[in-house]
Amino acid sequence: EVHVAESGGGSVQVGGSLQLSCSASGGYNCMAWFRQTPGKEREAVASIWTGGGGEFYGDSMKGRVTIALDNGKNKGYLNLFRLKPEDAAMYYCAAGYVTRPLRPDEYKSWGQGTPITVSS
Repeated sequence: EVHVAESGGGSVQVGGSLQLSCSASGGYNCMAWFRQTPGKEREAVASIWTGGGGEFYGDSMKGRVTIALDNGKNKGYLNLFRLKPEDAAMYYCAAGYVTRPLRPDEYKSWGQGTPITVSS
């Protein structure tokens, strides 16, 4: 079982930046970030293979987000830039053995989520 925990959420002004962190202990081949707002489906933000091979970005924040992984520390990072009011959501980190890295139903291990609010 993979234990996942996010940190780093908070309040940021429009146009600002934020870094989220995810600690994930256990075995997995991919770490991902998703976000969700009430009444909407969970949508992919970004994912990254643990063994190299690249990153993937969802359409929602493409060009304004980067994902990175420190395998030695079992820790991942999500850097968010030029934040907009519509980026306000609960952000979740997930980890698991997956074949489709941007599909939330592929992941069995999830954190509790960390909220981001964006104010003007």
